[in-house]
Amino acid sequence: MTLTVAGPGLCSVEVSGRDFPTNQGGLCRKGWSSAELLKHPDRVREPLLKNDDGEHRPISWDRALGLIRDRVVSTRARYGADAVGVFGGGGLTNEKAYLLGKFARLALGTSRIDYNGRFCMSSAAAAGNRAFGLDRGLPFPVTDLGSARTILMLGSNTADTMPPFVQHLQGARDAGGLIVVDPRRSATAELTSEGRGRHLQPAPKTDLALLLGITHVVVMEGLVDQSYVRRRTSGYDDIVRGVAPWWPERVASVTGVPARLIRETAHRLAEPGGTYILTGRGVEQHANGTDTATAAINLALLLGLPGTTGSGYGTLTGQGNGQGGREHGQKADQLPGYRKITDPAARKHVAGVWGVPESLIPGPGLPAVELLGSLGQHGGVRCLFVHGANVAVSAPNASTVLEGLRSLDFLVVCDFFLSETAAEADLVLPVLQWAEEEGTMTNLEGRILRRRAAVSPPPGARSELWIMARLAELLEAPSSFSDDPETVFTELRAASAGGLADYSGVDYAMLDAELLDGGAGAYWPYPAGSAGTPRLFLDSFAHADGRAVLHPVAPSSSSGSVSVPGSVSAAGFTAGGTLTLTTGRLLEHYQSGAQTRRVGDLVATSSEQALQIHPGTAAGLGILDGAEVEVSNERGTVRAVARLSAAVRPDTVFLSFHFPGAGNANVLTSSETDPVSGMPEFKTTRVSVRVHRPASSEVVGV
Repeated sequence: MTLTVAGPGLCSVEVSGRDFPTNQGGLCRKGWSSAELLKHPDRVREPLLKNDDGEHRPISWDRALGLIRDRVVSTRARYGADAVGVFGGGGLTNEKAYLLGKFARLALGTSRIDYNGRFCMSSAAAAGNRAFGLDRGLPFPVTDLGSARTILMLGSNTADTMPPFVQHLQGARDAGGLIVVDPRRSATAELTSEGRGRHLQPAPKTDLALLLGITHVVVMEGLVDQSYVRRRTSGYDDIVRGVAPWWPERVASVTGVPARLIRETAHRLAEPGGTYILTGRGVEQHANGTDTATAAINLALLLGLPGTTGSGYGTLTGQGNGQGGREHGQKADQLPGYRKITDPAARKHVAGVWGVPESLIPGPGLPAVELLGSLGQHGGVRCLFVHGANVAVSAPNASTVLEGLRSLDFLVVCDFFLSETAAEADLVLPVLQWAEEEGTMTNLEGRILRRRAAVSPPPGARSELWIMARLAELLEAPSSFSDDPETVFTELRAASAGGLADYSGVDYAMLDAELLDGGAGAYWPYPAGSAGTPRLFLDSFAHADGRAVLHPVAPSSSSGSVSVPGSVSAAGFTAGGTLTLTTGRLLEHYQSGAQTRRVGDLVATSSEQALQIHPGTAAGLGILDGAEVEVSNERGTVRAVARLSAAVRPDTVFLSFHFPGAGNANVLTSSETDPVSGMPEFKTTRVSVRVHRPASSEVVGV
């Protein structure tokens, strides 16, 4: 993306797409309209303190920082250091994510730090580490996809969420080999029409069974790349035993996907000519998301795809810095360079870079859902810092999270708008937007990119690096805390050296030169003296023996993963009269919508929560298109406008997660989490639907 500024002020800022390999000059609607946010009248421009009347009023930076220091000191004295918590975000630059982890552990002295990537990439990351010994979203350049003959996409609607990505699917579409797995006939699933591929439409949360069925065919019908499996993997016999019970007819009864399509998919994936398997949040945001992603990796390994030129497996990162944000220390169990916080050698290395005794680095903290569940509780977090997240809308079981935020002794939110979470804060600190700051980001391919400041921020806004550096000084923290992005990045390089995500061979001068020369950035791992690693695993995987691990997985009947769609009536109801709610993104909006709901062109297209429901199901409930409906379960109620569409299964309804208040879909979602990754169960929720207010045509008798 390039940004043009002509003349004084921000009124003439223009955004255009840069001709870069990943997007080839394209942007989505959110990118084209992003400059509007820089001059938006809702911008927070000075620190805001909530008074006794509940209103936020401006205060000075000196008073704001002094107040934070006093509350942190008093909280630690009364409850202990772990009563102070930090919640970060996958949109932070690498520098901010790195310093936030250091700030939490050394300046605050707490182990209680995690981030919203736990809601996004954690299951894919856990599965990648389990199988390969390393997690990088795409272990190959995204441009490699263009030569593929077959691409299997599981649970990703890139046509809406990342429109420029679609061009990389064109080769597979032209070959009739784009296979999309999604309970909805999404915009991405529509790309398979007219002979461009096939759409598999399983019941929600049966993706694991579907993958086991495809793998069963691969194993039992002689499609395994036996040479690859012998040379490069371990655990094959366990996989054979594990998939034996999942023959296609049984899987069809569980998923609703015809056995014929299961067999055809397996054979298509095994054909020569380049095959890729890609996963997204739709199959990962489940209480069995790690196992589902693992099943996709198992299938890819049996076909000999990972670490093979022209084929591969990858997962699609969702947030702006979703890859880099999970590498350098803002996760509960992690130190910079993708090091485990429980690893003595990792702790020693990072302590040396920070110049502190290893004993000062706390141990692992709590993953996001547990962290948020502890807010205001006995032995839990009493004082919370939030950076780059809007948990009041984005967290599961949002009503309980909101109660937790309100029960805190002190809540500090760093944001540039008064988001729903910031509105609950005792203190809001105004920070910089994307075009106002220096730093680096790491994209879904592991490509490290420079972010350059293009405009000046409002006078009262401050970089989060500056905020952390000043607070560290006031709290008399050990080690040094710089507010200069390049200095922080230099320290990050040293802290990551020798880790899985090694950035030690990269510096700003290199990245700036790459940018000026039209280069493509630098792929980690990039040890000093190397040329980086665009393609991982070509020679070996990251486990000690160099082999990938085939890890057997199976659905759990207690999770509902093996429920039979045959129990659904013609009108779409289960025996209990409920439907399955799944959630996701819209083309016009991003994450909690705190930014995109402030852009006029985007709101004009999508201004309110809408429930996508099958016409047959709606008829059984007496719902007409345009009616206001209530979607309810034991956790709460959401109001939405009914939109009838045959794109959704009769047993399923769909809400986006971009709207707050009465339209907040996460009021309904559960706090149940994946036992390995800590990922919440976002995609499968039992609900009932009823008419709240008839459609306007009914009222006027049209």
